[in-house]
Amino acid sequence: MTHSSDDLDRMINEALDAEDREIFGELGEEPGYFAQAIGLFRGKLAWVMWVIYITNIVAAGIAIWGAWNMFQTTDPVLTMRWGVLILVAVFVGLFMKSTLGYQLLSNRVLREIKRLELQLARGQAR
Repeated sequence: MTHSSDDLDRMINEALDAEDREIFGELGEEPGYFAQAIGLFRGKLAWVMWVIYITNIVAAGIAIWGAWNMFQTTDPVLTMRWGVLILVAVFVGLFMKSTLGYQLLSNRVLREIKRLELQLARGQAR
């Protein structure tokens, strides 16, 4: 028997008693994408996220600068060198973006684990 995520959420909500529903109502829904992205720049690892973000911006600037210079030159060897610089800068930027994405995902998982811990603690208190 297969249930969609919405069906499972509804079934879980029905299984909770009124007090639990009130507590989880106060916690609210999962924040939106932009709220989660801004949340990366707060907390213990904020400085790492800032370094990653600034590195990403620098890599994009280098890629744009390299593209500008690549299209200004007529020498094939220089064109290839600028092209390699552009590729390296783009790869660095993609790596940095994926790092931010993995941190965003792990923050979501940690938030859900904390909700489960709250439910377990409330169940043991009863």
